Amino acid sequence: MDIKRLKSTDDNFLSELKSLLNFDAADNEEIIKTTNDIINEVKKNGDQAVLDYTKKFDRVSTSSLKSLEIEQDELTESLNRIPKETKKFLEIAAARIIDYHLKQKAESWSYKDDQGSSYGQKISPLDRVGLYVPGGKAAYPSSVLMNAIPARIAGVKDLVMVVPTPDGEKNDLVLAAAKIAKVDRVFTIGGAQAIAALAYGTETIPRVDKIVGPGNAYVAEAKRKVFGTVGIDMIAGPSEITIICDGNTNPDWIAMDLFSQAEHDELSQSILIATDPKFLNLVMASIDKLIVEMTRKNVITSSLSNRGVFILAKDLKEAAAISDYIAPEHLELSVEDPEELLKEINHAGAIFMGRNTCEAVGDYCAGPNHVLPTSGTARFSSPLGVYDFQKRSSLISLSPETASNLGYVASALAEGEGLQAHSKSAKYRIINNK
Repeated sequence: MDIKRLKSTDDNFLSELKSLLNFDAADNEEIIKTTNDIINEVKKNGDQAVLDYTKKFDRVSTSSLKSLEIEQDELTESLNRIPKETKKFLEIAAARIIDYHLKQKAESWSYKDDQGSSYGQKISPLDRVGLYVPGGKAAYPSSVLMNAIPARIAGVKDLVMVVPTPDGEKNDLVLAAAKIAKVDRVFTIGGAQAIAALAYGTETIPRVDKIVGPGNAYVAEAKRKVFGTVGIDMIAGPSEITIICDGNTNPDWIAMDLFSQAEHDELSQSILIATDPKFLNLVMASIDKLIVEMTRKNVITSSLSNRGVFILAKDLKEAAAISDYIAPEHLELSVEDPEELLKEINHAGAIFMGRNTCEAVGDYCAGPNHVLPTSGTARFSSPLGVYDFQKRSSLISLSPETASNLGYVASALAEGEGLQAHSKSAKYRIINNK
């Protein structure tokens, strides 16, 4: 396998790296048009449009959208059907996710000044959230847990999940996870039509305040289109990992960690930054040795060959600077002293500290959320969390004295902006003002 190699000392290093990092999510006219048509049809015809598209795309035909809702009893049956060990592991993962996210919950607060006025912030949960989960043969119970549990902890009153079931094929793992995460309602619909139904509401599907969860290109485009009508978590690009290694980790471990992202799809990106060229060669040898046993070796090979990068840095401090430029979704610090290197890191979705901490465990059961910013957006975005399902209202309660004192300030500033009503409104509160 041939993987691109860069040296930080090369004159064209940054331009080469930038070119390799560039993910061209070029607008696909057909996807945009089809998605717009679907959304408009659902807005116009509600349940019937969703039924028509479900028949067309998922080959599931029914006369009532209500019949595509999975009741709580069926979720319980799915939970009871899965192997006991799998159920136990799902529950362990859920418990760890709960423990971590409980620490994120914000509470309302207030304070008073010396004139008897109070100020604060009221924290409120969103009323209703929609969770999109890929369906059919694909099974992503971890996505159910990672999206639903923070919403529940935030206090969301109603969690509505949609999951497509092509040819009527339901996945017990996904439905079991929905039961464990205490999802309120589950509908077996998917695609852009499900996003539109959640965003605008139909006769059967309730309108939500925010939509979270991964999906295909049509789902991503639909989320982009409905943003503003509802909130969304993010428009995620291909999965990615950057590993900084000091050359003392088992090269087989590093190779497999690179594989763990590359196996998602051909557009996934795996990057290794090291300070020793000999170690890069050892990892390459491990890749060539281990790839033959991978069931998704064709996907991994395509991903690493087309988007994979080996980078030789002068030292770990420079490696950290290069990582910050990348701003990766996942960052492994596979070094002797990860705490010290962490001081140099500012931009990453999730940071995995030390040689024993592989990203794969973070995807399922470490506790922190696996919904992370991609494509360099970790420069300004954060992992999904409880805070994404809470909103804040400012609280202001002025005493007569403070209202009077601030009335002078506000009226003067309002007059400077030419807003007469603002000025007079503030002046009315000035004591003894006539």
